[in-house]
Amino acid sequence: MKMKSWSDPSHFIKTIHVDETCLEDPYTKEILERANLPWNVVPEGSEPCQFDKLYPENLSEGKQHLYLTKNKGQFFKPCPATREYKCCDYHVLNTGMNCPIDCVYCILQAYLNNPWLSFYVNVDEMLAEIDAVLNDNPDTLYRIGTGEFTDSLAIDRLTNLSSKLVSHMATKKNAMLELKTKSAVIENLEGLKHNGRTVIAWSLNSTQILQRQELRSATLEERLEAAARVAGWGYKLAFHFDPIIDHDGWQQGYIETIDRLFQVVPKESIVWISMGALRYLPKLKDIGINRFPGSQMYFQEFVEGLDGKSRYFRDNRVRLYQHIYNYLQQHVSNRTCIYFCMESDEIWKDVMGFTPEEKGGVPVMLDRSFFNNN
Repeated sequence: MKMKSWSDPSHFIKTIHVDETCLEDPYTKEILERANLPWNVVPEGSEPCQFDKLYPENLSEGKQHLYLTKNKGQFFKPCPATREYKCCDYHVLNTGMNCPIDCVYCILQAYLNNPWLSFYVNVDEMLAEIDAVLNDNPDTLYRIGTGEFTDSLAIDRLTNLSSKLVSHMATKKNAMLELKTKSAVIENLEGLKHNGRTVIAWSLNSTQILQRQELRSATLEERLEAAARVAGWGYKLAFHFDPIIDHDGWQQGYIETIDRLFQVVPKESIVWISMGALRYLPKLKDIGINRFPGSQMYFQEFVEGLDGKSRYFRDNRVRLYQHIYNYLQQHVSNRTCIYFCMESDEIWKDVMGFTPEEKGGVPVMLDRSFFNNN
């Protein structure tokens, strides 16, 4: 029997809730009309919906509810990295919280307090905040991503946020935008004047992990076909092997994914590929086991890292990384940057043979790759 496609996971959303302070916002009305879903008004200061179960047991049900509201805080911040591991100086653009995809390893399960999806409709304020930072620092290049607290494209069919962001960033000389997704929702990207300032990125994994640990996500083929299409529209691409998970048959599983990647996607379009092994906050283990009792990923040997997260032992991380890195090296363009997300100098040296500082640092490596592909 053919499995249901979740190339567009926004179809999992059944109800929209609107903060009364956003009711007359033109963008709110645009989203409601486009979605054509049942919706209701939420009095200011009230929660959008109630559930029989408490968090995180209500998370699966909560993902069927979208709350349109305003962000009353800061939109634009540096990535919350830790000084113990090498960071790429990414900047996070907070467009909302949570997504309809349900990954067993998702760190948001241990980070969020509410089960529903939130989307911030005060986009004009968000764009103004970006402009203020970029204008105040004209000599600094900002790499900006929206995939820290949500999937960048998973609900784009409803919000069409991508067209607003891509068009806005096309005019910026000292910034680039990365939209990272596990979906295949790309229709709104077609025909936009992006000026090469937007990178469309996909998380990749072995097929076994995609099928069993990333619920309501696009298949590998759907992701790669979408990537090939946006490459044809002139967008730069990126891919993230993160989290890399030790599982039965992982060696062949990752090789098969890499083979398909370079069979489908033009390598010249790829600006960077990241690698990061499974890591998680200690309380995520209990949440993951309770929500996904069939998953075995947490029943392995881990050690507490310098950032307080549980990680595979160093020797095991090196074994995973070397296998994937060496195979990627046989396929990538010499202009593609392969880098680690949140790893130590020792791991860089063991796997790649150099430390980031020998190449100018991770941010310089990524900036160089981006502009070399312009």
